[in-house]
Amino acid sequence: MENMESTPMFSVIVPVYNRNEEVADLLQSLAQQTRRDFEVILVEDGSTLPCTEAVERCGQGLDLHYYHKSNEGRSIARNYGIERSRGEWLIFFDSDCVIPPTYFETLGKYLDNNKLDCFGGPDSAHKSFTPVQKAINFAMTSFLTTGGIRGGKMSMEKFTPRSFNMGYTREVYNTVGGFREMFSEDIDMSMRIRNAGFSSGLVREAAVYHKRRVDFRKFLRQVYVFGMSRITLKLLYPGSLKLVHTLPAIAVALGALCCLFAAIVSIWWLLPVGIYLLAILCAAFASTRSPRIALLAVPASIIQIGGYGCGFINAWFNKILLGKGRDIDSEIEIRRGK
Repeated sequence: MENMESTPMFSVIVPVYNRNEEVADLLQSLAQQTRRDFEVILVEDGSTLPCTEAVERCGQGLDLHYYHKSNEGRSIARNYGIERSRGEWLIFFDSDCVIPPTYFETLGKYLDNNKLDCFGGPDSAHKSFTPVQKAINFAMTSFLTTGGIRGGKMSMEKFTPRSFNMGYTREVYNTVGGFREMFSEDIDMSMRIRNAGFSSGLVREAAVYHKRRVDFRKFLRQVYVFGMSRITLKLLYPGSLKLVHTLPAIAVALGALCCLFAAIVSIWWLLPVGIYLLAILCAAFASTRSPRIALLAVPASIIQIGGYGCGFINAWFNKILLGKGRDIDSEIEIRRGK
């Protein structure tokens, strides 16, 4: 592993928890970058299965710094890495990302010609991903699901950088501070950056491949938490909750009503649900050209909408209707159990 003395342009900061194989793929992709003025800071957040083997095997040729700390959560791990970084730009990837070889070359050219203090990039599925991973990627990025709330080519909301592919200048960090340990900490950070008057935007060409969850059970847990966190963000930023954020919860309620009426009135009440699922099937096939992935995209989208909507409804009922407010400690414990 190289140890560069000059100050790098970019500091890549990655929190890690029990992801040896994923980190190996990430490091291999970083070692193939066509632009090299970056350092990599891996922060092992109390893993029981540390990625030492992946670092030793795949970290050669990188300006790589590998740290171990007790388990406190990914936000605290990111902040730990920031404090030990040297770059002008702080870049954040998830440990299950694979970075295209021209990522930093493309990003550098964009930043040279566009004034931004903070940026985010999109994600997609690599050809090596499993059919389930590709189906989940479709569900997380399609305009027919909550991908329409996340920002992209077609979006119902102003783009908000997410921490699987996000960066900001050291000036931003010095002004705004680090991540807060909570669900949707990246949305919270993006809103704090925006509220501080810094500019942010989407660099569409700076995409990453994001593995996300490898099975539907883990995916359901993840999106359920995303739905809960939207209410937490509303309590932190009262004006942040828009009508569009309630659409998954509305879809869950309407879907339940359609199923109820189909059972007691007429099977034709399932027609709207069927039309929607058919639209997902067709859109997924048009996007992937794979009948298998298109079929898997249907349950993936049901899980995505249903999980998010149920988490939203649960948090709204407990935190707003019953007035329990934010419970960040319990959120942290739920997330650590993933």
